[in-house]
Amino acid sequence: MQTHHVPSRLIRDFALLLGFVIVFASRTFAQDASLVDADDKAESQPTVEVENVVEDSAIASRLRRIFESSGWYSDLEIDSDNGIVTVSGMADTEEHREWAGSTARRTQDVIAVINKLDVNSAVELSSSKQVIGESLNELWRDLLVRSPLLIAAAIVLVVTALLAKFVGWSIVRILTNRKLRTSLKDLVYQLVSIAVWIVGVLTATVVAFPGMTPSKALTVLGLGSVAVGFAFKDIFENFFAGILILWRYPFDRGDFITCEDLTGRVEKITIRNTLIRRLDGELAVVPNANLFKSTVDVLTNQPQRRVRIICGVAYDEDVDKSREVIRKAVQGCESVEGVRTVEIFAQDFASSSINFEVAWWTGSKPLDIRRSRDEVIAAIKRELDDAKIEIPFPYRTLVFKDPEARIRLEEQSSAQEATGQRP
Repeated sequence: MQTHHVPSRLIRDFALLLGFVIVFASRTFAQDASLVDADDKAESQPTVEVENVVEDSAIASRLRRIFESSGWYSDLEIDSDNGIVTVSGMADTEEHREWAGSTARRTQDVIAVINKLDVNSAVELSSSKQVIGESLNELWRDLLVRSPLLIAAAIVLVVTALLAKFVGWSIVRILTNRKLRTSLKDLVYQLVSIAVWIVGVLTATVVAFPGMTPSKALTVLGLGSVAVGFAFKDIFENFFAGILILWRYPFDRGDFITCEDLTGRVEKITIRNTLIRRLDGELAVVPNANLFKSTVDVLTNQPQRRVRIICGVAYDEDVDKSREVIRKAVQGCESVEGVRTVEIFAQDFASSSINFEVAWWTGSKPLDIRRSRDEVIAAIKRELDDAKIEIPFPYRTLVFKDPEARIRLEEQSSAQEATGQRP
């Protein structure tokens, strides 16, 4: 009886191995990597054996021994009926649940598998603590092993910082003698510093991670460029706007500019933003993209700016005489540029005066404008007073259609004049 049983076991094991090889070859030959699609293809063209079929009890027993030996399952129940295997119980993870179904499908003479395994969602604190402890220990060991490399990488970064400052200082010294714009010097300095930092960071990465090479690092950056571009769209926009502003834009450090409701002095232009000191002393940090896309008035683009004020004289005064008096007053001010022409034009007939538009040239800075306007207004007032030319108050004429109201108003005015009060 033994001599008959041993060959049968060998034949069955050989048949099991052959079936496994056939299934593995067919799965390797397939182009779809999904297990579900592969199962659908296998089920679409099933091959059901009629002779030499393995008993259902042998299939269930074999699968039970395999699953129990893994230690991944509990409350395991396996039933095989005419080659249809039903697996029920509890699996510790979703991956092990899928593995059980896949293993059952690869078993000899199995036609279909019904996977009723549930995933155990209970959390075991002891196993979690063990996993966490092992992970921390592994991290600590890796840190100790790589500590010399990390120290060397830190030294490379320190050398990179010093080298970036030295190279930038050298570039500025070289460009100073070439009479370039300050903003253009800043652009060259910042671009050279960025280039040195890129080389230094790549070198530190290679030192810290020996398996990494500059080409691999650049490849990783290239693969992530689309995602980085969407995530840092505003940063890149400000970066390129900063380069254009430093390169060819018509304002520089020290200029006074106006952008929308912001007026101030440009203190610093970087690759990403521009620092503007407001006239009241506050510091505004403006993204370069806002300056590049908005209308910017450069107040100090020229050494002089024209200032205008409105001055009115009474209708009783001589217009030509008043114009000459105002011209003399403006031309006598120190803040008024003598080379430029002082322009005085009668502008309109106002409600109580004839208005003159007075225009002159002075320094372009906001403080120069305020000082010159103060000096000119004071000088015009003195000259008009000396010439006995009236700067009128606003007049109003009241018309009363009711005679009684008019009589009462006249009586009130007479009473005020009798008491010496001003009507």
